[in-house]
Amino acid sequence: MKIAVAKEIKRHEYRVGATPSCVQSYISSGHSVQVETGAGVGAGFSDAEYQAGGAVIVSDRKKMFDWAEMIVKVKEPQASEYELFHPGQILFTYLHLAADKPQTEMLVNRKISGVAYETIQLADGALPCLCPMSEIAGRLAIQEGAKYLEKPLGGKGVLLGGVPGVPRGKVTILGGGVVGKNAAQMALGIGAKVTVLDLSHERLRYMDDIFGGQITALYSNRKNLLDCLRETDLLVGAVLVTGATAPRLVNREDLKVMKAGSVIVDVAVDQGGCIETTRPTTHDDPIFVVDGIIHYCVANMPGAVPITSTIALVDQTLRYGLSIANKGLVRAAGENLALKLGINTYNGYITHPAVAKSLGIEYREFKA
Repeated sequence: MKIAVAKEIKRHEYRVGATPSCVQSYISSGHSVQVETGAGVGAGFSDAEYQAGGAVIVSDRKKMFDWAEMIVKVKEPQASEYELFHPGQILFTYLHLAADKPQTEMLVNRKISGVAYETIQLADGALPCLCPMSEIAGRLAIQEGAKYLEKPLGGKGVLLGGVPGVPRGKVTILGGGVVGKNAAQMALGIGAKVTVLDLSHERLRYMDDIFGGQITALYSNRKNLLDCLRETDLLVGAVLVTGATAPRLVNREDLKVMKAGSVIVDVAVDQGGCIETTRPTTHDDPIFVVDGIIHYCVANMPGAVPITSTIALVDQTLRYGLSIANKGLVRAAGENLALKLGINTYNGYITHPAVAKSLGIEYREFKA
Protein backbone atom coordinates (compact mmCIF):
# COMPACT_ATOMS: atom_id res chain seq x y z
CA MET A 1 0.00 0.00 0.00
CA LYS A 2 1.07 3.59 -0.65
CA ILE A 3 1.04 5.43 2.68
CA ALA A 4 1.42 9.18 3.19
CA VAL A 5 2.30 10.79 6.51
CA ALA A 6 0.92 14.33 6.30
CA LYS A 7 2.14 17.36 8.19
CA GLU A 8 -0.50 18.77 10.52
CA ILE A 9 -1.70 22.27 9.65
CA LYS A 10 -4.22 22.75 12.47
CA ARG A 11 -3.12 25.75 14.51
CA HIS A 12 -0.46 24.82 17.06
CA GLU A 13 -0.67 21.11 16.29
CA TYR A 14 2.82 19.65 16.59
CA ARG A 15 2.08 15.94 16.71
CA VAL A 16 2.67 13.58 13.80
CA GLY A 17 0.76 10.46 12.79
CA ALA A 18 3.80 8.20 12.40
CA THR A 19 7.31 8.19 13.84
CA PRO A 20 10.43 6.99 11.98
CA SER A 21 10.08 3.60 13.70
CA CYS A 22 6.49 3.38 12.39
CA VAL A 23 7.79 4.07 8.89
CA GLN A 24 10.28 1.23 9.29
CA SER A 25 7.44 -1.10 10.31
CA TYR A 26 5.37 -0.21 7.25
CA ILE A 27 8.31 -0.55 4.89
CA SER A 28 9.51 -3.83 6.36
CA SER A 29 5.99 -5.15 5.65
CA GLY A 30 6.38 -4.27 1.98
CA HIS A 31 4.65 -0.90 1.79
CA SER A 32 5.82 2.45 0.38
CA VAL A 33 5.83 5.54 2.60
CA GLN A 34 6.04 9.23 1.74
CA VAL A 35 6.45 11.77 4.53
CA GLU A 36 5.70 15.45 4.03
CA THR A 37 8.66 17.73 4.65
CA GLY A 38 8.84 18.78 8.29
CA ALA A 39 5.95 16.54 9.36
CA GLY A 40 7.75 15.29 12.46
CA VAL A 41 9.81 18.31 13.45
CA GLY A 42 7.36 19.51 16.11
CA ALA A 43 7.50 16.11 17.80
CA GLY A 44 11.29 15.91 17.64
CA PHE A 45 11.75 13.83 14.46
CA SER A 46 13.82 15.15 11.53
CA ASP A 47 13.32 14.43 7.84
CA ALA A 48 16.67 12.63 7.91
CA GLU A 49 15.37 10.17 10.51
CA TYR A 50 12.41 9.33 8.30
CA GLN A 51 14.70 8.91 5.32
CA ALA A 52 16.88 6.57 7.36
CA GLY A 53 13.75 4.54 8.05
CA GLY A 54 13.13 4.20 4.32
CA ALA A 55 10.61 6.96 3.66
CA VAL A 56 10.65 9.37 0.74
CA ILE A 57 10.45 13.01 1.86
CA VAL A 58 8.01 15.04 -0.26
CA SER A 59 7.54 18.80 -0.31
CA ASP A 60 4.60 18.89 -2.75
CA ARG A 61 1.65 17.80 -0.60
CA LYS A 62 -0.79 17.70 -3.55
CA LYS A 63 1.42 15.20 -5.34
CA MET A 64 1.75 13.21 -2.15
CA PHE A 65 -2.03 13.07 -1.65
CA ASP A 66 -2.54 12.16 -5.32
CA TRP A 67 -0.09 9.29 -4.87
CA ALA A 68 -1.36 7.98 -1.55
CA GLU A 69 -3.82 5.18 -0.92
CA MET A 70 -3.84 5.76 2.84
CA ILE A 71 -3.19 9.09 4.58
CA VAL A 72 -2.04 8.89 8.19
CA LYS A 73 -2.63 11.98 10.33
CA VAL A 74 -3.37 13.03 13.89
CA LYS A 75 -6.12 15.64 13.56
CA GLU A 76 -9.08 15.93 11.25
CA PRO A 77 -8.49 17.52 7.83
CA GLN A 78 -8.77 21.28 7.79
CA ALA A 79 -11.02 22.97 5.22
CA SER A 80 -8.03 23.92 3.06
CA GLU A 81 -7.14 20.23 2.76
CA TYR A 82 -10.52 18.99 1.54
CA GLU A 83 -9.63 19.39 -2.14
CA LEU A 84 -6.59 17.14 -1.72
CA PHE A 85 -8.62 13.98 -1.18
CA HIS A 86 -9.91 11.73 -3.94
CA PRO A 87 -12.35 8.79 -3.99
CA GLY A 88 -11.18 5.46 -2.65
CA GLN A 89 -8.57 6.80 -0.25
CA ILE A 90 -8.33 5.73 3.38
CA LEU A 91 -7.94 8.46 5.98
CA PHE A 92 -6.57 7.16 9.29
CA THR A 93 -6.76 9.85 11.99
CA TYR A 94 -8.90 11.42 14.70
CA LEU A 95 -12.10 12.62 13.01
CA HIS A 96 -14.63 13.67 15.70
CA LEU A 97 -17.34 13.87 13.04
CA ALA A 98 -20.33 14.26 15.36
CA ALA A 99 -19.45 17.92 15.89
CA ASP A 100 -18.22 18.59 12.34
CA LYS A 101 -20.84 18.32 9.60
CA PRO A 102 -18.75 20.02 6.85
CA GLN A 103 -15.93 17.50 7.27
CA THR A 104 -18.41 14.63 7.35
CA GLU A 105 -20.03 15.79 4.13
CA MET A 106 -16.63 16.08 2.47
CA LEU A 107 -15.70 12.51 3.41
CA VAL A 108 -19.08 11.21 2.27
CA ASN A 109 -19.16 13.17 -1.00
CA ARG A 110 -15.61 12.21 -1.90
CA LYS A 111 -16.17 8.58 -0.89
CA ILE A 112 -13.28 8.56 1.57
CA SER A 113 -12.93 5.65 3.98
CA GLY A 114 -12.63 7.56 7.24
CA VAL A 115 -11.14 5.42 10.01
CA ALA A 116 -11.37 7.33 13.28
CA TYR A 117 -8.95 6.60 16.09
CA GLU A 118 -11.54 7.67 18.64
CA THR A 119 -14.15 5.02 17.75
CA ILE A 120 -11.88 1.97 17.46
CA GLN A 121 -13.42 0.05 20.33
CA LEU A 122 -12.56 -3.22 22.06
CA ALA A 123 -15.14 -5.74 23.24
CA ASP A 124 -14.97 -4.40 26.80
CA GLY A 125 -15.76 -0.88 25.59
CA ALA A 126 -12.19 0.40 25.86
CA LEU A 127 -10.99 2.88 23.24
CA PRO A 128 -7.31 1.97 22.75
CA CYS A 129 -6.39 4.77 20.34
CA LEU A 130 -8.24 7.46 22.26
CA CYS A 131 -7.10 6.37 25.72
CA PRO A 132 -3.53 7.78 25.66
CA MET A 133 -4.73 11.21 24.52
CA SER A 134 -7.49 11.14 27.14
CA GLU A 135 -4.88 10.39 29.80
CA ILE A 136 -2.79 13.35 28.66
CA ALA A 137 -5.77 15.70 28.30
CA GLY A 138 -7.03 14.79 31.77
CA ARG A 139 -3.70 15.66 33.32
CA LEU A 140 -3.33 18.83 31.26
CA ALA A 141 -6.82 19.94 32.31
CA ILE A 142 -5.65 20.38 35.89
CA GLN A 143 -2.33 21.92 34.86
CA GLU A 144 -4.04 24.50 32.64
CA GLY A 145 -6.93 25.09 35.01
CA ALA A 146 -4.58 25.76 37.91
CA LYS A 147 -2.69 28.29 35.79
CA TYR A 148 -5.78 30.25 34.79
CA LEU A 149 -6.95 30.44 38.39
CA GLU A 150 -4.05 32.82 38.93
CA LYS A 151 -5.16 36.43 39.39
CA PRO A 152 -2.86 37.99 36.73
CA LEU A 153 -4.48 35.69 34.17
CA GLY A 154 -7.99 36.65 35.20
CA GLY A 155 -8.68 33.91 37.72
CA LYS A 156 -10.03 34.22 41.23
CA GLY A 157 -6.58 33.84 42.77
CA VAL A 158 -6.82 30.39 44.35
CA LEU A 159 -3.94 27.94 44.77
CA LEU A 160 -5.51 24.51 44.26
CA GLY A 161 -3.16 22.83 46.70
CA GLY A 162 -3.64 25.46 49.38
CA VAL A 163 -1.13 25.84 52.22
CA PRO A 164 -1.33 24.97 55.92
CA GLY A 165 -4.02 27.08 57.54
CA VAL A 166 -5.80 27.86 54.23
CA PRO A 167 -8.51 25.73 52.58
CA ARG A 168 -7.51 23.73 49.53
CA GLY A 169 -8.96 24.62 46.16
CA LYS A 170 -11.96 22.63 44.93
CA VAL A 171 -12.02 20.69 41.66
CA THR A 172 -15.20 19.21 40.20
CA ILE A 173 -14.90 16.63 37.42
CA LEU A 174 -17.86 15.68 35.24
CA GLY A 175 -17.30 12.07 34.22
CA GLY A 176 -15.27 9.28 35.77
CA GLY A 177 -13.78 7.80 32.58
CA VAL A 178 -10.17 7.96 31.44
CA VAL A 179 -10.07 11.76 31.34
CA GLY A 180 -11.81 12.05 34.68
CA LYS A 181 -9.59 9.49 36.36
CA ASN A 182 -6.42 11.20 35.18
CA ALA A 183 -7.72 14.65 36.07
CA ALA A 184 -8.57 13.40 39.57
CA GLN A 185 -5.13 11.84 39.95
CA MET A 186 -3.43 15.08 38.92
CA ALA A 187 -5.68 17.25 41.12
CA LEU A 188 -5.10 15.06 44.16
CA GLY A 189 -1.40 15.10 43.45
CA ILE A 190 -1.25 18.86 43.87
CA GLY A 191 -3.41 18.75 46.97
CA ALA A 192 -6.81 19.88 45.72
CA LYS A 193 -10.15 18.78 47.12
CA VAL A 194 -11.74 16.66 44.36
CA THR A 195 -15.33 15.71 43.53
CA VAL A 196 -16.21 13.41 40.63
CA LEU A 197 -19.75 13.14 39.23
CA ASP A 198 -20.85 10.22 37.08
CA LEU A 199 -24.06 8.38 36.16
CA SER A 200 -22.53 4.96 36.77
CA HIS A 201 -22.56 3.73 40.36
CA GLU A 202 -20.06 1.08 39.33
CA ARG A 203 -17.71 3.75 38.05
CA LEU A 204 -18.15 5.84 41.18
CA ARG A 205 -17.32 2.83 43.35
CA TYR A 206 -14.24 2.20 41.23
CA MET A 207 -13.07 5.82 41.56
CA ASP A 208 -13.67 5.80 45.30
CA ASP A 209 -11.74 2.55 45.61
CA ILE A 210 -8.67 3.43 43.56
CA PHE A 211 -8.28 6.77 45.27
CA GLY A 212 -8.74 5.29 48.71
CA GLY A 213 -11.63 7.52 49.63
CA GLN A 214 -9.63 10.70 48.96
CA ILE A 215 -12.21 11.97 46.45
CA THR A 216 -15.92 12.63 46.84
CA ALA A 217 -17.78 10.42 44.33
CA LEU A 218 -21.29 11.70 43.61
CA TYR A 219 -24.13 10.51 41.41
CA SER A 220 -24.59 12.99 38.59
CA ASN A 221 -27.95 14.72 38.98
CA ARG A 222 -29.01 18.34 38.82
CA LYS A 223 -28.96 18.94 42.57
CA ASN A 224 -25.49 17.51 43.07
CA LEU A 225 -24.18 19.32 40.00
CA LEU A 226 -25.48 22.73 41.08
CA ASP A 227 -24.24 22.22 44.63
CA CYS A 228 -20.76 21.53 43.23
CA LEU A 229 -20.85 24.48 40.85
CA ARG A 230 -21.53 26.85 43.75
CA GLU A 231 -18.34 25.78 45.51
CA THR A 232 -15.92 24.71 42.80
CA ASP A 233 -12.86 26.65 41.70
CA LEU A 234 -12.13 24.45 38.67
CA LEU A 235 -14.70 22.50 36.64
CA VAL A 236 -13.44 19.83 34.24
CA GLY A 237 -15.76 18.52 31.52
CA ALA A 238 -14.74 14.91 30.95
CA VAL A 239 -17.84 13.27 29.46
CA LEU A 240 -17.67 11.02 26.40
CA VAL A 241 -20.29 9.14 24.42
CA THR A 242 -18.33 7.21 21.80
CA GLY A 243 -18.79 8.73 18.36
CA ALA A 244 -21.63 11.02 19.45
CA THR A 245 -21.89 14.64 20.50
CA ALA A 246 -21.21 15.15 24.18
CA PRO A 247 -24.29 15.64 26.38
CA ARG A 248 -24.78 19.22 27.57
CA LEU A 249 -24.62 19.02 31.35
CA VAL A 250 -24.03 22.66 32.26
CA ASN A 251 -26.27 25.39 30.84
CA ARG A 252 -25.36 29.04 30.53
CA GLU A 253 -27.79 29.84 33.33
CA ASP A 254 -25.82 27.51 35.59
CA LEU A 255 -22.75 29.73 35.30
CA LYS A 256 -24.54 32.29 37.44
CA VAL A 257 -24.16 30.10 40.52
CA MET A 258 -20.39 29.83 40.05
CA LYS A 259 -17.99 32.26 41.65
CA ALA A 260 -16.45 34.90 39.39
CA GLY A 261 -12.95 33.97 38.28
CA SER A 262 -13.62 30.24 38.43
CA VAL A 263 -12.31 28.17 35.52
CA ILE A 264 -13.93 25.63 33.22
CA VAL A 265 -11.77 23.25 31.17
CA ASP A 266 -14.01 21.37 28.73
CA VAL A 267 -12.02 18.40 27.47
CA ALA A 268 -15.13 17.25 25.56
CA VAL A 269 -14.82 20.19 23.16
CA ASP A 270 -13.85 17.88 20.26
CA GLN A 271 -17.27 16.27 20.51
CA GLY A 272 -19.10 19.58 20.89
CA GLY A 273 -18.47 20.09 24.61
CA CYS A 274 -20.52 19.24 27.71
CA ILE A 275 -20.86 22.92 28.69
CA GLU A 276 -23.39 24.98 26.71
CA THR A 277 -21.00 27.94 26.43
CA THR A 278 -18.11 25.86 25.07
CA ARG A 279 -16.56 26.81 21.74
CA PRO A 280 -13.23 25.57 20.34
CA THR A 281 -10.13 27.64 21.08
CA THR A 282 -6.45 27.36 20.17
CA HIS A 283 -3.23 27.18 22.14
CA ASP A 284 -2.31 30.77 21.27
CA ASP A 285 -5.75 32.08 22.27
CA PRO A 286 -6.94 29.41 24.70
CA ILE A 287 -9.52 31.15 26.87
CA PHE A 288 -12.61 33.30 26.79
CA VAL A 289 -14.87 34.60 29.54
CA VAL A 290 -18.63 34.16 29.82
CA ASP A 291 -20.50 35.66 32.77
CA GLY A 292 -17.27 36.05 34.71
CA ILE A 293 -16.24 32.39 34.23
CA ILE A 294 -13.01 31.58 32.39
CA HIS A 295 -13.40 28.89 29.72
CA TYR A 296 -10.40 26.89 28.46
CA CYS A 297 -11.59 24.90 25.43
CA VAL A 298 -8.53 24.05 23.33
CA ALA A 299 -9.58 21.38 20.86
CA ASN A 300 -6.18 19.70 20.62
CA MET A 301 -4.86 19.85 24.16
CA PRO A 302 -2.30 17.00 23.78
CA GLY A 303 -0.74 18.93 20.89
CA ALA A 304 0.93 21.12 23.52
CA VAL A 305 3.13 18.18 24.57
CA PRO A 306 3.83 16.60 21.17
CA ILE A 307 6.80 14.45 22.12
CA THR A 308 4.89 12.68 24.86
CA SER A 309 1.60 12.52 22.97
CA THR A 310 2.99 11.40 19.60
CA ILE A 311 4.82 8.44 21.10
CA ALA A 312 1.82 7.50 23.25
CA LEU A 313 -0.48 7.74 20.22
CA VAL A 314 1.50 5.73 17.67
CA ASP A 315 2.15 2.99 20.21
CA GLN A 316 -1.58 2.27 19.88
CA THR A 317 -2.44 3.22 16.29
CA LEU A 318 0.38 1.43 14.43
CA ARG A 319 -1.05 -2.06 14.89
CA TYR A 320 -4.32 -1.00 13.23
CA GLY A 321 -2.56 0.92 10.46
CA LEU A 322 -0.42 -2.11 9.67
CA SER A 323 -3.47 -4.35 9.60
CA ILE A 324 -5.19 -2.04 7.09
CA ALA A 325 -2.06 -1.83 4.94
CA ASN A 326 -1.32 -5.56 5.04
CA LYS A 327 -4.85 -6.86 4.45
CA GLY A 328 -6.81 -3.99 2.94
CA LEU A 329 -9.53 -2.22 4.89
CA VAL A 330 -12.39 -4.64 4.20
CA ARG A 331 -10.53 -7.78 5.20
CA ALA A 332 -8.84 -6.09 8.17
CA ALA A 333 -12.20 -4.87 9.49
CA GLY A 334 -13.76 -8.27 8.89
CA GLU A 335 -11.13 -9.89 11.08
CA ASN A 336 -11.11 -7.21 13.79
CA LEU A 337 -14.37 -5.87 15.19
CA ALA A 338 -12.56 -3.08 17.07
CA LEU A 339 -11.20 -1.75 13.78
CA LYS A 340 -14.59 -2.14 12.09
CA LEU A 341 -16.10 0.15 14.73
CA GLY A 342 -13.47 2.73 13.80
CA ILE A 343 -14.82 3.08 10.25
CA ASN A 344 -16.98 6.22 10.28
CA THR A 345 -17.42 6.74 6.53
CA TYR A 346 -17.15 4.33 3.61
CA ASN A 347 -18.12 4.49 -0.07
CA GLY A 348 -20.24 7.59 0.33
CA TYR A 349 -22.06 6.70 3.55
CA ILE A 350 -21.76 7.20 7.28
CA THR A 351 -21.03 3.82 8.81
CA HIS A 352 -21.03 4.66 12.52
CA PRO A 353 -24.55 4.89 14.01
CA ALA A 354 -23.69 7.45 16.71
CA VAL A 355 -22.17 9.82 14.14
CA ALA A 356 -25.17 9.47 11.84
CA LYS A 357 -27.62 10.08 14.68
CA SER A 358 -25.72 13.12 15.95
CA LEU A 359 -25.70 14.75 12.51
CA GLY A 360 -29.09 13.56 11.27
CA ILE A 361 -27.50 11.92 8.21
CA GLU A 362 -28.34 8.50 6.77
CA TYR A 363 -26.51 5.55 8.31
CA ARG A 364 -25.48 2.43 6.41
CA GLU A 365 -23.78 -0.52 8.09
CA PHE A 366 -20.25 -1.31 6.91
CA LYS A 367 -20.19 -4.77 5.38
CA ALA A 368 -16.84 -6.51 5.82
